Amino acid sequence: MAQYQTLHIPQALYGKEFQLTLKDSFRQLRPGNQTITSGVNGDFWGPTLFINKGDTVRMDVLNKLNDSTTLHWHGFHLPAVMDGGPHQVIPPNTRWKPYWKITNQAATYWYHPHLHEMTQEHMTKGLGGLIIVRDSVEAALALPRTYGTDDIPLVLSSRRYDASNQFVFTNTAYGDYLLTNGTPNAQYTFPRQMVRLRILNAETERGFILGFSDNRTFYVIGNDGGLLEAPVSLTRLPVFVGERYEILVDLSGLSEGSTLDLKAYNSGQTLGFPGGEPGTDGQFGSLLNNKDFSVLHIIIGAQTAKPILSLPASLVKQNYLSAADATNSRALSITAGQPANNPFRFDNKLFDINYINHTVLKNTTEKWSVTNNNVFGHCFHIHDVQFKIVSRSSGPIGAYESGWKDAFFINRNETVSFVARFSDQADPQHPFMYHCHFGNHEDEGMMGQFVVSEPTQGNGPSTAASKFQIYPNPVGDRLYLNRSEAPDGVYYISIISASGKTVMMLPRPELHQGIDVSHLAPGVYYLHITSENKKQSTVSFIRR
Repeated sequence: MAQYQTLHIPQALYGKEFQLTLKDSFRQLRPGNQTITSGVNGDFWGPTLFINKGDTVRMDVLNKLNDSTTLHWHGFHLPAVMDGGPHQVIPPNTRWKPYWKITNQAATYWYHPHLHEMTQEHMTKGLGGLIIVRDSVEAALALPRTYGTDDIPLVLSSRRYDASNQFVFTNTAYGDYLLTNGTPNAQYTFPRQMVRLRILNAETERGFILGFSDNRTFYVIGNDGGLLEAPVSLTRLPVFVGERYEILVDLSGLSEGSTLDLKAYNSGQTLGFPGGEPGTDGQFGSLLNNKDFSVLHIIIGAQTAKPILSLPASLVKQNYLSAADATNSRALSITAGQPANNPFRFDNKLFDINYINHTVLKNTTEKWSVTNNNVFGHCFHIHDVQFKIVSRSSGPIGAYESGWKDAFFINRNETVSFVARFSDQADPQHPFMYHCHFGNHEDEGMMGQFVVSEPTQGNGPSTAASKFQIYPNPVGDRLYLNRSEAPDGVYYISIISASGKTVMMLPRPELHQGIDVSHLAPGVYYLHITSENKKQSTVSFIRR
């Protein structure tokens, strides 16, 4: 019998301002040596951030890792300069302070590193965390929402270890041992009532076909970007990399002390299913491949004081997009170079950070069709928007994925089409990404990028100097900028030390509040300013 460990429930943080420190650490995951890990405000994974639709949230991200990294706010509609993709690199010992207004619906989102060629390593070490958005529509429904009691996060991933218990993240697509919220052989006590599970597939590549060991029916209530219009009943749920699903399971008929398992029914999958390969070792082998296994052992406990005991008949009325709403169409092909073992890519082009694959006009609705004619399945993800899947060439769209999505699995010999509205956020300089969400595939260059542009915007920054005045200088805790010299506004500020190291990055800073420099050591610094029309200027100041 497995030696179970109590499921770790990530710390919950609430509010509009969050301090997130990324750091290297250790964790005892297996007998013997501790494993070198990374975490956010801890030693592995990070806190769950609770935020409200309509609020403006401010993130203070401090990189204390030995490596540069990024932090991407997966699933959110926000300015590209705040997105945390490969362009917003945070060097070691540097603060990055993005902020944006939450326009997303209530749902489960997440944050994770996105540094090109380092995503798989940084995620394997444990960087990431969940974000739960709440809104008034979801709050009016009779749903479980007591975090850690009847509203449970489940982050699914696996790891491979070397002889010294260190993570293996090169030449491997799959782990050998499952971690649920970073916990090996996890178990947890669920109350004898309706329980809500927020499931994230945070694997490098593996998919999961989830179900309960007694084959009980459960109900999908939410996709990546919001609640469905009505619950969808299932006994098996496919969850692929980057996807989130919210489900309800009714445990009221079970007796206290009884048990069941949430399992991955992954045996017998067809060619192209990630994790269905038959081998147990090598780059594409795993001890978990092509078999059924438990992801959580569940013990039934007592009901809470105010249990949810019934399933809502309806959830949220959604205004979904259809193919008829699209005024422009784009086609992407998943390809591989020659010979066939060269990296996967889009349209025969590997990712180039200086190349814009597509330009989308602001406030347009587009239909994108992705075709995969290759030997393996992939997980497609696009930044900035939530979309509606409108067709699958392989057959009908599953009711369980009929809501707002930002990621989907595309099997071999399949075309998937979706429709999205590219509203609000226009920036001809900072692009958004689309990519396969397999960490190894995106690191190898299976990514493209697009900008959202005003119809009249030109391309290319101006390098003409723009003059700014700062005060006081020398400065104590807060530095102010004279904006009368910058009528076009400030797009980005970097603070650079006398030795040439970037110590703070401020996208579209809120200058009326001044710039908090209280954490800087005394000395000389340079304020590098980029205006909204991309004029650049540098001015020095002294921190006393």
